Amino acid sequence: MAFNKIFEPLWGFVNSGMDSFMKKIYTILIIILFGATSFLPAQEVPAFPQAETAKSKLEKPDDEKLAAEYMKNKEYDKAVELYAKLYEEKKTRYFYTYYIFCLTELQDFKTALKVVRREQKENPGSLRLLVDEGYIYSLQGDQNKAKKLWDEALDELTGDRNQVNDLAGAYSYRGQTEYALQTYLKGRQLVQDYQFNLELARMYEQMNDYTDMVNEYLDLMDSDLSRTEYIKGRLQAALDGDKEGTIGEIMRTEMLRRVQKNPDKIYYSEMLIWYAIQQKDFELALLQSKSIDRRLGGDGRAVIDLALISQNNEAYDVAVDAYSYVLAKGERSTYYLDARIGLLNARYLKITNRLDYTHDDLTALEREYQSALAEFGENSSTITIMKYLAHLQAFYLDKYDEATAMLEKAVAMPAVSPQLIAECKIELADILLFTNREWDATLLYSQVDYDFKNDPVGHLAKFKNAKLSYYIGEFNWAKLQLDVLKAATSKLIANDAMDLSLLISDNIDLDSTYTALGFYARADLLIYRNKPDEALLVLDSIQTLALWHPLNDEVLFKKADIMLKKTDWAAADSLLQKVTDMYPQDILADNALMLRARLYDEHYNDPDTAMMLYERLMTEYPGSLFVVDARKRFRELRGDMIN
Repeated sequence: MAFNKIFEPLWGFVNSGMDSFMKKIYTILIIILFGATSFLPAQEVPAFPQAETAKSKLEKPDDEKLAAEYMKNKEYDKAVELYAKLYEEKKTRYFYTYYIFCLTELQDFKTALKVVRREQKENPGSLRLLVDEGYIYSLQGDQNKAKKLWDEALDELTGDRNQVNDLAGAYSYRGQTEYALQTYLKGRQLVQDYQFNLELARMYEQMNDYTDMVNEYLDLMDSDLSRTEYIKGRLQAALDGDKEGTIGEIMRTEMLRRVQKNPDKIYYSEMLIWYAIQQKDFELALLQSKSIDRRLGGDGRAVIDLALISQNNEAYDVAVDAYSYVLAKGERSTYYLDARIGLLNARYLKITNRLDYTHDDLTALEREYQSALAEFGENSSTITIMKYLAHLQAFYLDKYDEATAMLEKAVAMPAVSPQLIAECKIELADILLFTNREWDATLLYSQVDYDFKNDPVGHLAKFKNAKLSYYIGEFNWAKLQLDVLKAATSKLIANDAMDLSLLISDNIDLDSTYTALGFYARADLLIYRNKPDEALLVLDSIQTLALWHPLNDEVLFKKADIMLKKTDWAAADSLLQKVTDMYPQDILADNALMLRARLYDEHYNDPDTAMMLYERLMTEYPGSLFVVDARKRFRELRGDMIN
């Protein structure tokens, strides 16, 4: 019956429209093709091989998944049965490892040893199995037997690089870090043309032996300069996890030692410069940059690059020193004009970054700008000098007409890149906003935004336009533009846009008005217009509205910032302390703590209080962006830094 049912469709096909002779032929073929296989032994030829394969594919992963689930739940008595089955079927290291793990967790050491010894018979010469056997004896408390087996594995090591890695991996997996280290060290002696620097560096890092770790990475760079960027990445990862600053100091010491011992190997000096920049030790970076430039007879390009980095990190004295070094090369130097412009800008930033500058400071700087223009002329190469001079005249010397005329001349200048023209238009708009001509300013910002929609200079114009709307109280429109800028290609603009957008959204009053925020924005505009005293009066009025207002921490911080620039250290310290004491969970708390630490460090010359504040920052705000700087300075004050 079963046979007839299977072939019933075929019989129908054969019986349809065929003569008797053809019916006989097809009947014989069907019997030969389908009937014959049914008489073969089942274990040799499965009845439906494809179905069997599909079935096995479904069943095997289910066993693995179930075993893994048991492992996750620590149900080793159930997992061991499945892994025993999978191990017998597959004989893979994966299932062997999990099988042994389950057996040892169940303390079935007898079975575990049987499995290991069986593997040893099937894989003679596999040194990792000696490690496994020793591990099982160690779990039973027989440390002598374990050590004997581990020593035996190490003694039998050959010059096969794969064998070295395999054995070291087995030791590491079984928690025998020292044996793993000795394996790599012996492998270094046995294997030709491979020193295991990378593997040893990782081992030393695990063992907190950072001196040897650093030296292995530097040795690797010494033998293969193509790995330099990778090595920087590994060292950067180590620095990122260096909570106590120990690794950073070891890096500094070892790199300095190599630079002094091998002055001809420039890449050690370059690595030291890289390290110094990561640690924001720009003095050390400049020292090495100058040294390399002199040794190679360079054109000063690397020193110019470092000057810009230092300037962007507010290390203005280092930037001035770097630009001056390049200027000393003379007017024929390729980067003479760049250095002249950079030096002027660094001096400008150093003077204007605080409010205790004098009128003489500003006029002296103005004369330097004018001298540079007289030397090089007003042309496409000096348009940056014209832009900076206009900013100085408008924002600090009240020479609005001269500044405006200078920028209008720059904008109309032929053969100037559209990018530079756009930057000058933005500067002109800034001056118009500064002089209460908001409508004219927004037209210029909008023009640049329209012309450079997908360019950073266009994003900058859009951000400034949004900030103008914020200044004059058009908060909804400002937030709309700021939210668009969150996706700007410039990270700095995107972050600034996000911060201002959050300031607006987080500080709307309960009655959906922006009364307090309106005062705060007005104070911001007054600060922008260099009217700090008027800004302080406006900020004071916010605190009369409500003591609980969410803007209060921003108000305190803004007032402290003004006082710092006015060099009223006592008032600034008092305000910053209120931020940290009254609003310890708010976003500005770590900023305030860092500023207080710097205040006691740099102005009060009170290292004990400064150290206490730096340490508090590291402890209470471990995720702060200021932790690296705080740790570095804390260690310097404690006397840890080695020159």
